[in-house]
Amino acid sequence: MPAITASMVAELRAKTDAPMMECKKALTEADGDMARAEEILRVKLGSKAGKAASRVTAEGVVSASVAGATGALLEVNCETDFVSKNDSFLAFTKSCAELVAERNPADIAALSALPLSQDGFGPTVEDVRKGLIGKIGENMAIRRFKRYAGGGKLASYLHGTRIGVVVEFDGDDVAAKDVAMHIAAMKPAALSSADVPAELVDKERKIAAEKAAESGKPAEIVAKMVEGSVQKYLKEVSLLDQVFVKAADGKQTVGQMLKDKGTSVKGFTLYVVGEGIEKKVDDFAAEVAAQVAAAKGQ
Repeated sequence: MPAITASMVAELRAKTDAPMMECKKALTEADGDMARAEEILRVKLGSKAGKAASRVTAEGVVSASVAGATGALLEVNCETDFVSKNDSFLAFTKSCAELVAERNPADIAALSALPLSQDGFGPTVEDVRKGLIGKIGENMAIRRFKRYAGGGKLASYLHGTRIGVVVEFDGDDVAAKDVAMHIAAMKPAALSSADVPAELVDKERKIAAEKAAESGKPAEIVAKMVEGSVQKYLKEVSLLDQVFVKAADGKQTVGQMLKDKGTSVKGFTLYVVGEGIEKKVDDFAAEVAAQVAAAKGQ
């Protein structure tokens, strides 16, 4: 059997990102055959996908793919910010966004079944996802996507990799791009007041009613206070009613700016990485205590 050198282990690690000891074991099992060792690792690492599936994926990236009137915005999650900067993970996310725009999958399951090859994995998106879980050692999941096609012009804006916006519009390209940047900064809940989800309005109305009730004022005054608070809230979360972030006078709304530019926004999608996902908070003290207790029980 040939000697397993440090350079051989390093070469295999560079190809697979597997731990050093796993690389050495694979090379030993393969009698120094690099290709065979890589195959062994692919099999072993692939099993990590099932073990990782239950772990929370609250980090990740948002990717956009826009060409003319067709485009997509997509979020893929992972477990740590470190992996969200991994080149293979970023390439996978970019490919998925392009596939959504080009192939129009009905849902995540349909997207997962589309053909894709990357980093020696394939032949489907799902096969690449599972392969990368094994290679990188973290769970990852395609969370959501939104596709646009044929309804109007599109503008996109990515703030780093954590916030992404696609705006569907008619009119001036620069104005639309400015609106996309505004959305990323101000995070409106809807295009107009009428579009704000009922559950958000009901929640705000309940909060306003509780605050107004503490004033001790007559019921009719309390009712007016509540309605005033709700209307103020609607203006704050409705894109067209928000004060435009680039307004020279600090007063011009997005709606007014768009009117001045002869531009209309039909809709938009805003994704913020991990939004709404409950992150796992590690309690180190509790973990240590549990380990001590387990040791005493042995």
